[in-house]
Amino acid sequence: MNTEIRPFRIDIAQADLDDLNDRLDRTRWPRPLPGEGWTRGVPVTYLRELAAYWRDGYDWRGHEARLNGFPQFMTEIDGQEIHFLHVRSAEPDALPLVLTHGWPNTFAEFTRLIGHLTDPRAHGGDPAGAFHVVVPSVPGFGFSAPPRGTGWNAARVARTWVELMRRLGYERYGTQGGDFGAYVAPEVARAAPDHVAGVYVIGGLGFPTEKDLPEMTEEERAAFAWLQGQDWMNGVDHHALLRAAPQTFAYGWHDSPVAALAWMTQKFHEFNASGRPLEEVIDRDLLLTNVSLYWFTATFGSSAWPYYESIGFDWPEGQTAVPTGVYSGPPGIRRLAERHNAILHWPENNPSGHHFIAMDQPANLATDLQTFFAKVR
Repeated sequence: MNTEIRPFRIDIAQADLDDLNDRLDRTRWPRPLPGEGWTRGVPVTYLRELAAYWRDGYDWRGHEARLNGFPQFMTEIDGQEIHFLHVRSAEPDALPLVLTHGWPNTFAEFTRLIGHLTDPRAHGGDPAGAFHVVVPSVPGFGFSAPPRGTGWNAARVARTWVELMRRLGYERYGTQGGDFGAYVAPEVARAAPDHVAGVYVIGGLGFPTEKDLPEMTEEERAAFAWLQGQDWMNGVDHHALLRAAPQTFAYGWHDSPVAALAWMTQKFHEFNASGRPLEEVIDRDLLLTNVSLYWFTATFGSSAWPYYESIGFDWPEGQTAVPTGVYSGPPGIRRLAERHNAILHWPENNPSGHHFIAMDQPANLATDLQTFFAKVR
């Protein structure tokens, strides 16, 4: 087995940039459909402006250089080429921490968080809360190779991360994740409970379902009703769509940058729980860096595997092997979360915002990560 860890740098060919610009120039724009705002999907005027900025205002080379400012590597695990960032802290007692991104995201999800974690001293924080940070790209996302066959799930990704941390020489570490990462992070603890100090997820634990209704209090029923009414629960059902025909939709995302941009913008809009316009919550350069990574690596289709490999939607359950902390307890119910987790950290008033909170509020997330892991170091 090849266990070599090789340095990696992003270097997108100029021909690929020229091709992207040419395709953007030749976009065949549809007519706006009747209806106001986002009621029929991403408004044409909104997307035309964003696509024009991607074409003429966004500087990929500048962002490529910023991404290359993070130490990046490749290694082969379980027959897969895995891309990852490995950013060590200068603090001698830093705790290793592996961060797992969600869908439709990439390692770019954490680029504004990493500095807060590795160098809290520079951000007004306590250096005792520093972390060595490892950010792998999930197989099929960005620069990690797509799975070569079926049978991949969150547990298999977690076992890959355990081997990666072993290969990096880390005997004890924390694991964090949101969105798909909230399924992977607990599985890391299941796979290596003797090596994991704690599991931290953004949210999703203890979310009630219809089968929980008979035992729920009036207050809990009200929380359930609120949950059912949220935009991010009622938008385009990407779970069903990507289970049903990911190959069909991949043709459009792979061939048309505007189709890909529209899909990404739709989901980032639906995942916005802040009450503010998307462009005020997620910096559009960061959004376009994420979209560009998908485009240049041609992974819109291969990133769908967590959905077509599943049989339906279930909230993450968690694990009881090591302590668990969350960024946001509500709208989850702690009593329900404790059926499957040893909850140590359950804040109810952390600043809310976008589903991808690391992109929206990296400083607040870093502070809360430090608070939880201080309890389990």
